[in-house]
This record gives sequence, C-alpha cells and structure tokens, in this order.
Amino acid sequence: MVILASTSAYRASLLRRLLDRFEQASPGTDEDPLPGEAPASRAARLAEAKARAVAVLRPGCVVIGSDQVADLDGTVLDKPGTVHAAHKQLSASSGREVVFHTAVCVIDTAGVAALHVDETRVHFRPLSPLDIERYIERERPLDCAGSFKCEGLGIALFERIVNEDPTALIGLPLIATCRLLRDAGIALP
Repeated sequence: MVILASTSAYRASLLRRLLDRFEQASPGTDEDPLPGEAPASRAARLAEAKARAVAVLRPGCVVIGSDQVADLDGTVLDKPGTVHAAHKQLSASSGREVVFHTAVCVIDTAGVAALHVDETRVHFRPLSPLDIERYIERERPLDCAGSFKCEGLGIALFERIVNEDPTALIGLPLIATCRLLRDAGIALP
C-alpha cells in the first residue's frame, strides 16, 4: 500500500497520474521554520518529517511526504490565507523571481527514506494592482504558497518558468516521485 502523507487535493491529483490506488493521511507535522533554516532545507526537513510521521503509524507501507517553500530574496512566501496577504505577496513578486523548493520523500517498507528537492524559478511579469485584484478575485489562491495556481489562471502572471519538472510547482515533483517509488519497489510504467 502507498500512502500520501498529505491531505492536499493538489498533491493527490498529481499522484493519481501515477497510481490508481493510494491512501491519504494527515501527518500532523509542525511546519514552523527552524531558526536560520534555508528554504530548501526547510522543504526537505518537512517532507521527510511528514513521511516519517505517517510511516510510524503505518509500518510496512510506502509513504510519500512532500513540502514546498517559496523564497523571494530570502523571504518565505507561505500560504497567504487571506485576500490581503495574497495581494501583498503578489505585489512583492511583481517583476521579480521567486524560487520554489519542492521536496519529496519516499519511505519504503523497510523504513528507509529517499529524498529529492526540486528547484523551480518563477519569473513574474510586472503586475498592476488591478491585475492582482482581478486574479485573486477569480482564482482565490489563498491556500497556495506564493498566492497563485500555475495550473490555472496563475500562469498568466508569469514571464517564464525555469525548472526540470513542471509538476513540482503544483506541489509534487512527479519525475522524482516516479524514480523514488520505483526504488521503493512500486511498479510503474
């Protein structure tokens, strides 16, 4: 059995591209940053912590944990939660580059963890206050790091995206996930 250590609808939708059957479980992990923790390190630590939290409860299962941290010149852009916070994040990102660190950790049936961190560079086009207001009103990206959904209208906010795996920006790098699942003994095409 494969378990996704996340209740995220976005990650579940991505994983369904690979697997017909899996379960989801809430890891209940404290996601507060550690003092001085770099964004990529935070993503890696949290992905592994989520996977381990569920693996302890479900021994003998393959568990997938993932986390994403958005970095704007050293400032972490968490999920905004409110329209005001989303507007503030998108205003700060206007005309700039935001780096998204998306980590995936797979724990095999023996409890051995394997980890990958993907880096995606998102170059925002200059955004007017009206552009931002219209976007937030239409898509309501309040539960997304960086305040956008690239799989939806959010793509219109960018000049370009530079990455190795386009699914990483949505929340689960499927290319690495495939490799880690195969290494854990899960048969994939």
